[in-house]
Amino acid sequence: MLNNLWILIPSGLFSGLLAGLLGIGGGTVLVPLLVALNYTPVQAVATSSLAIVITSLSGSLQNWRMGYLDLQRVILLGFPALITAQFGVYIANLIPDYILLTTFGILLIINVFLGNLRQRLAARKTSTLTRKISPMIARLGTGGTAGFLAGLFGIGGGVIMVPLQMLLLEETIKVAIQTSLGVIVITAISATTGHALKGNVLFPVGLILGFGGLLGAQISTRFLPKLPDKVVRFCFYGLLAILAVYTFWQAWQSYSRI
Repeated sequence: MLNNLWILIPSGLFSGLLAGLLGIGGGTVLVPLLVALNYTPVQAVATSSLAIVITSLSGSLQNWRMGYLDLQRVILLGFPALITAQFGVYIANLIPDYILLTTFGILLIINVFLGNLRQRLAARKTSTLTRKISPMIARLGTGGTAGFLAGLFGIGGGVIMVPLQMLLLEETIKVAIQTSLGVIVITAISATTGHALKGNVLFPVGLILGFGGLLGAQISTRFLPKLPDKVVRFCFYGLLAILAVYTFWQAWQSYSRI
């Protein structure tokens, strides 16, 4: 681990910057990074979850102090996520590595399309889709899906939660990001607990990444309210596309070793 300190510390800082700026917890960066450092995918998922607990808590506290965090929104999304995260942990321990990585890459691509769909619907005061779904059902579905993916992929759930909040709850991208980061505190704690009970969490590595992320989240949450929505969207979807390509490559490498 000591040989990787020069990689882990800046990576944690970068994941924290992404967490505060894009509300994605940072796991979309940490999981591929840990796989590249020769940890198994399930160890990468579990250790990423621990780092995300620290990172998301830091960013959410900063958002709360600045008056940008709605605790009611967080609780309504976080409660179902707390439960479904355990199902994700269970499945992550059952499926082969290459399938775990491939589905992760597919998830990233899906989120690019979800975000683009929301932008097309944004011109309408109320979309046809949101008129048909009650806000309570939309929140349960969004939170539950985010929790499941947090346990399965170690990503906090923000990569799916932000687009779904925009699509189903008609929230702006900045509100969705701030709420997502608060919910990620809950999902990451649940996922980390489940993985720790199965012995998957590498605690020293996760703590190093997490405290680097703590600093990054403090910086980026201060800048988010000042950035134009178009800039935030470009960064969010561009990152997803790049990471999807890298994850598919890692999945192919894992499959080739079978």
